[in-house]
Amino acid sequence: MAALWISHVSVTDEDEYAKYAKLAGPAIAKHGGTFIARGARHVQIEGRDRPRNVVIRFDSVEAAQACYDSPEYQEALAFAKGSSERELMIVETTE
Repeated sequence: MAALWISHVSVTDEDEYAKYAKLAGPAIAKHGGTFIARGARHVQIEGRDRPRNVVIRFDSVEAAQACYDSPEYQEALAFAKGSSERELMIVETTE
């Protein structure tokens, strides 16, 4: 089953977060991730609003987790941790 990596982000330091984005994209692509939505228009219905929302499709939950755990993504994540507030989850699809 495919899986979606869903992230809700508030950026607190644009310059540092740009370093994350520069490294994260290639790391995600290397692990088979495909961006479905990235910072596009959204409507917050319930819960805490985050201005940036990202959805990435992977072939499986395991592939998405392997991407997150990879050295390439962890290098990128070091820049995101100090420059944003985030929630991230992996959700298996029903396909």
